[in-house]
Amino acid sequence: MWLRRAFFGWLIPAAFLLPLWLLVGWAVFNAGGWAFLWVLFLAIPGVFLWQLLLTLLVRARGTVRAHRAVSWWDVLGFTVWHLLVISLGFFAEAWWAPVMVVAILAGVGLFWLELWQLWSEARPSRFVLRTSEGVAYIPAQTDAPEAAPREVIVITEKQTPPAN
Repeated sequence: MWLRRAFFGWLIPAAFLLPLWLLVGWAVFNAGGWAFLWVLFLAIPGVFLWQLLLTLLVRARGTVRAHRAVSWWDVLGFTVWHLLVISLGFFAEAWWAPVMVVAILAGVGLFWLELWQLWSEARPSRFVLRTSEGVAYIPAQTDAPEAAPREVIVITEKQTPPAN
């Protein structure tokens, strides 16, 4: 549980630190001018906005808000995507392009994973309810008492015509 809570706390700072790492990696590993343009105009805004979007999708789920912890699928997906983004910051020419393609595919896959989890949790269910701990249960049938017919009393007021 501590790992899932740590990921919950990491999601917002990751939106700032991952793009910062790409900029620092460009400077440290002497990636060149074209890489600087890529980092400045595509990578930093793209990773920042995508991470914020994914974070909002995660935090939109009721179980995540209740436990302040992400699911194990989230841990797996974000670990893969963040490691790929971090590896892009090393700017190794031998494997940089394939890793960028895999990172984009992993980011899109993570987006669909978050949508699937959000949809699964938000889908209405008549039979199965969940406790705040996530345990599913079927509520007992309660027979609602039928309303008894009530007596209706109508009071009419007799009005006299006004005197002229």
